[in-house]
Amino acid sequence: MKPTPEDRFSFGLWTVGWRAADPFGDPTRPALDPAESVRALADLGAWGVSFHDDDVVPFGADDQVRDRELDRLRAALAETGLRVPMVTTNLFSHPVFKDGGFTSNDRAVRRFALSKVLRNVDLAASLGAATYVLWGGREGSETDAAKDVGAALDRYREAIDTIAGYVLEQGYDLRLALEPKPNEPRGDILLPTIGHALAFIAELEHGAIVGVNPEVGHEQMAGLNFVHGVAQALWAGKLFHIDLNGQRGPRYDQDMVFGHGDLLSAFFLVDLLESAGYDGPRHFDYKPSRTEDVAGVWVSARANIDMYLLLRRRAAAFRADPVVRAALAESGVDDLRTPTLAPGETLADLRAESFDVDRAAGRGYGFVRLAQLAAEHLLGAR
Repeated sequence: MKPTPEDRFSFGLWTVGWRAADPFGDPTRPALDPAESVRALADLGAWGVSFHDDDVVPFGADDQVRDRELDRLRAALAETGLRVPMVTTNLFSHPVFKDGGFTSNDRAVRRFALSKVLRNVDLAASLGAATYVLWGGREGSETDAAKDVGAALDRYREAIDTIAGYVLEQGYDLRLALEPKPNEPRGDILLPTIGHALAFIAELEHGAIVGVNPEVGHEQMAGLNFVHGVAQALWAGKLFHIDLNGQRGPRYDQDMVFGHGDLLSAFFLVDLLESAGYDGPRHFDYKPSRTEDVAGVWVSARANIDMYLLLRRRAAAFRADPVVRAALAESGVDDLRTPTLAPGETLADLRAESFDVDRAAGRGYGFVRLAQLAAEHLLGAR
């Protein structure tokens, strides 16, 4: 299987560039040069790269250093033809953001965070990015005594509307995407799930250009069904970007290779994205295992691509199988698209209708058979 630009596979520079430090151990790999990472990802078949500002330019660097590092990145992009579909800002690593960026109790920190983001919105627009992701990794608390949540949401809304207003004022062809996560590194992060983010967007002045960037592991950390969450984001027209990785249930953020966690969920996610016509990046936000050397970094990066291509092929076979199509019809899956009330039908018509409760209660839906057929296709048994 060979990836093509039409697959829109992209990687964050922070993913392959992760040096594998964790709370219990020092890094196991050397730092990678961002420009060289661009070239290596292009060789693997990637279509695009994304990055935080601090992935390319060291925090606090002066304008001369910033321009030099960005010029090196631009040269690598021009050489390889890779796109930059998404840019984001690091508001979580430096100690100044220990209590958040947009919702810090310190007003000066909030102003600094907003200025940092706006500068990188200009950068994103100059690179032709379509999406600007905002992950509030430090927006939250460890104790309910520390944060006036209502006031924090006011400040969060103020920040997002300010950024969105700036995008509109500048005429940038750029949309904002909030990235939900329930916990880690904060004890509790604001806007923890897709549903929270969608509800927040509905309260924004400029919500029309704000959507979500959900991540497999983040939603599964909350014990939720990621496929359902993505389906709701698609239904709302708010799936602006997506982060793919692997996770094994509600624990710390594992960031494994896509499909190396809940494989059946990954299968149905690919089935959903492909059947729903999602045309955005298939963005891999994973971390190469701490056990890997530098060569293993690139093996793991390619594993994400290969897993998506394999799952897409198996999902297509599942949908094309006449046995599956018959089982879907028998289970009434297709009937769910039929409106409950027919055009022109009144509530009086509904209430006058006779209904055989016992017959309906005795119906079997055959969902277990559908699940088994999906598993058989996933395993290549059909």
